[in-house]
Amino acid sequence: MKSQTFFGKFRILILVTLACTFASGSALAQAPGATSKRVTYYYQTQYYNGNYVSLSPIWNQINPKTGKPVVTDVMVAAFHLGYNSDNTPYIHLNDNVPSDPMFTQMWQEVATLQSYGVTVRMMLGGAAQGSYADLFNNWSTFYPILMQTLQQYNLDGIDMDIEETVSLSNAQMLIDQLNTDFGPNFIMTMAPVATALTNGPNLSGFNYEQLSKSKEGKRLNWYNVQFYSGFGSMATPTDYEQIIQFGYPPSRIVAGMIGNPADGNGYVSYQTTAQTIRTLVTEYPTFGGADSWEYFNTLPGGLANPVQWAEIMAKAMK
Repeated sequence: MKSQTFFGKFRILILVTLACTFASGSALAQAPGATSKRVTYYYQTQYYNGNYVSLSPIWNQINPKTGKPVVTDVMVAAFHLGYNSDNTPYIHLNDNVPSDPMFTQMWQEVATLQSYGVTVRMMLGGAAQGSYADLFNNWSTFYPILMQTLQQYNLDGIDMDIEETVSLSNAQMLIDQLNTDFGPNFIMTMAPVATALTNGPNLSGFNYEQLSKSKEGKRLNWYNVQFYSGFGSMATPTDYEQIIQFGYPPSRIVAGMIGNPADGNGYVSYQTTAQTIRTLVTEYPTFGGADSWEYFNTLPGGLANPVQWAEIMAKAMK
């Protein structure tokens, strides 16, 4: 009886191993499992009133349970692709090239954050349209520029904020190529508005439901969803719940919010969003997390203490 039990278990082990082997041989490596309850900042304002906005408060705010910063992810924003006046191609971080001396301290602090275990990624695109049109219309020129920038600054991944019309096949091509060039540990996320996940084509032009079911969509680590600007809200759990009821796993849906009413439309107070998150964590133990647009003045700490929001959200997520 003992020998039969052993060989029975051994046979199951072989079958599971073979299944995993076949799965790993797919065209796209599967994305690493999304860690739930992420605390994320978008970092676009590197200078305010002429003064550099330091990231150091993030690594000075340590979670005693993990020994790491409370903040898990930082998105350096916003990168854009385009053409100079002389028709030469460029990649810009906001209005300047990433190598501009104005960013020297920032890149040093990015490396420090990474040494503390915080992942730092490039946000490509956003409200300023044209980057993805230029990328896909002149792939052989712009993709190498994008790839070289990711490598040069040792970024952990990319957040694709597509707010212009892009075909599903082109979005899949970009994911596929990034996966080929950077491998399974490279973090790939997208930043759709909330309604795009349930109502078909939206600001991005393609259908996120179709993308999520494709092999390229499965390679994405998670979505940093915009619950603001009229496309959703964190005032109540309803809009988040609708996305989960539509079939998206909670671990793949990070709830994005405006950090300060000065930063955009649809601000909801941090007290209300914290209550909404507490409810959602009870409903969905693998709740994906929260992000704030944007770091430098996120309330309640504002300019003096922007990381206070991170502590409040982390506590709300237990």
